[in-house]
Amino acid sequence: MPDVIVCGPASWNHVVDLDALPRPVPHMQFARGDRLTLGGTSAGKALHLTDLGRPTLLHTVVGTDQVAETILAALASAGVDVVAEVTDGPSERHLNLMGPGGERVSLYLDVPVPATTTAPAGLLDALGSARAAVLDLSTRSRDLVGLVATTGVPVWTDVHDHDGRDDFHRPFLDAADYVFMNADKLAAPLDFLRTTVGNGASVAVCTLGAEGAVAVDAHGMVHRVSAVPVADVVDTNGAGDAFMAGFLHATLDGAGVGDALAAGAAQAARALTTEHLSPLLDVG
Repeated sequence: MPDVIVCGPASWNHVVDLDALPRPVPHMQFARGDRLTLGGTSAGKALHLTDLGRPTLLHTVVGTDQVAETILAALASAGVDVVAEVTDGPSERHLNLMGPGGERVSLYLDVPVPATTTAPAGLLDALGSARAAVLDLSTRSRDLVGLVATTGVPVWTDVHDHDGRDDFHRPFLDAADYVFMNADKLAAPLDFLRTTVGNGASVAVCTLGAEGAVAVDAHGMVHRVSAVPVADVVDTNGAGDAFMAGFLHATLDGAGVGDALAAGAAQAARALTTEHLSPLLDVG
């Protein structure tokens, strides 16, 4: 049975590398390259937990199209255990425009809509033995917040570039024992971390890109870690998911916040060495 249940998106992405992100005016520019690859924040976390040897089950929603088969085949090839909830219509697809410094604009082309708010069959059984439940931002995960919280399994969530105001994130923040985010939309991330812990979280973590990460624990103590240097950064997609996976894995092994931050930084560096979410998807 899995130690970790990850609930949330898996997608099929078209990633386009550009010399600069497009200006908001009509124009033409040439791409430096492009590729089709597995995406989705929950797929990223499940891949990196699997890479670390942590028994993990990914619950995700897919459609009834060929893209669903492609997504599930990629996950299977990487050794990720998956329970796929199938809903009529298209699977999730993104167009990611990438700048040379890792800047990203994600265009959502399709998002599957779950047919029901009922808990998927077997989820409660899997939660019965789990030591952590990751609820990533999605309509389906939002429906599951209350159910998962009643099981007593510690809830982990990643609110990404939350601006501190968006109401969609509130149920995740209210339920989570461990909160992760980035600083893209916050002028004072440390203040937000302190507020999050004050509201009941055990640990709140903000990744800072090349500057590493900062965390606040239940005692209000601030912890910092530097980013692990990577000589040749291939792609930044999935680094935040890898960081959270490394931190989670270390925490379940008994690490304190400082050591867990270091483990997260090391796993994030591993994500930066591949054009995919994880080296597990590299072929040849």
